Amino acid sequence: MRRVTTSVQMVLSSHCNGYKNPRLFGGQLMSWIDVIGAVAAQRYAGTTVTTVCVDNLTFLKPAFLGNTIVQKAYVTWTGHTSLEVRVDTYVENFSGERDLTNVAYLVFVALDEESKPTPVPEFVPETDEEKAEFEAAIERRRIRLG
Repeated sequence: MRRVTTSVQMVLSSHCNGYKNPRLFGGQLMSWIDVIGAVAAQRYAGTTVTTVCVDNLTFLKPAFLGNTIVQKAYVTWTGHTSLEVRVDTYVENFSGERDLTNVAYLVFVALDEESKPTPVPEFVPETDEEKAEFEAAIERRRIRLG
């Protein structure tokens, strides 16, 4: 069964592009994605992790000042010491409706107490959705490694 890590943020003026453009700054969202991705990876690995790469980051819709950002992160694949995490970001408007605004895939490496790579538990997909994500992760890894 998939273990999901969730996070909720409110878009404040300090998170926006500027005074006349009250849209969420993409760099702020990227920071939130990295944090929730790392938390999901650490919970799965049972140790600290470091970000290796952001494999895919797609901005689908903007978020605005006052919107609520809801994020869900979960492991999609594991290697020997690395793991991939998918982070879905939703924008929730004032009426509570949610729209998917961003999908990101991040790769982390688990580290031991000496900051050396350490093995992670094997991820075994169970549902059809998990199996599809797992297969897609293998393809992303193949492309990434060239």
